[in-house]
Amino acid sequence: MQKAKMLVSASMMLGLIGTIGTASADDRFTSPFGPDDQIGAANYLTSDVTLAASKLISEGKVYSLGMEVSRDTPAFAPRGVAVTVFSPGQSGNKTIGSNAGTYNDDMFTGWLGVGTQIDGLGHLGDHHTYYNNNHAEDMVAATGLTKLGIENVPPMATRGVLLDVAAIKGTDRLEGGYVITLEDIMAAQKAAGTEIRKGDVALIHTGWLDLVGKDNELYGTTEPGLGLEAAEWLANQGVVAVGADTWGLEAVPHEDPSAFFPVHVKLLAENGVYILENIVTRDLAADRAHEFLFVLGQAKLTGAVQMIINPVAIR
Repeated sequence: MQKAKMLVSASMMLGLIGTIGTASADDRFTSPFGPDDQIGAANYLTSDVTLAASKLISEGKVYSLGMEVSRDTPAFAPRGVAVTVFSPGQSGNKTIGSNAGTYNDDMFTGWLGVGTQIDGLGHLGDHHTYYNNNHAEDMVAATGLTKLGIENVPPMATRGVLLDVAAIKGTDRLEGGYVITLEDIMAAQKAAGTEIRKGDVALIHTGWLDLVGKDNELYGTTEPGLGLEAAEWLANQGVVAVGADTWGLEAVPHEDPSAFFPVHVKLLAENGVYILENIVTRDLAADRAHEFLFVLGQAKLTGAVQMIINPVAIR
């Protein structure tokens, strides 16, 4: 499988470079949960929310929402991963101990934003200002984030809602660059027979992930995705996270082609809403499973910005 080239336009990069500077406090990034808050919308995850979500289980059917990850998985450049397996001290068919034991170990080399992943609140900001007015100079170190690291994200066990936008548009796969509007979200919500509520995880099915392994080049150079109005509406409903079966959640190119991932800034930095990318939604869509218990417990790698994940849906 040929690795896709994840392209960011020159105008995007110029826009990013132009934002370099020291930021001051900005009301857009102030947490409603207090000056020390580091978990954002995850504050909505209460025992009552989890208990209510658990009652959605009627069949006991479990869905893996994570994709398989390998050296060939297309990823946003320059990201990539590799697993190297060792059999320490066993070259030449050597064994260990009186029982002739053998073992293998593996070493992971790569980026944590490959495949199905969660974006933490320290991932994207504006003028080097991140969620809850945390500034880069105070939190970004080569050895890891000192605030907003992925280790702060609590386990998620809440109601998941599938919004099948491809279905309401009468297609198996939305076109690259298609901007998902608020009207689309409302129509998909109506088709699902439910309403987005505080504490939910909203997952969007576009059909885009089906391109992986078939046309990696197309998959990685464009994508359908959320527009700003739809993203802001979801955040205002109190969702904990928004995910999709795309590599970047928002439309590429965006409504404003010169902007650098503005939906990421809107959700992560302004609202503390987590982003889930490359979510395998096809089985949920095929079963028309629109409400389910969503479960996620990511690896707590201290200071990490994001993490490869395998969330689970149970209905």
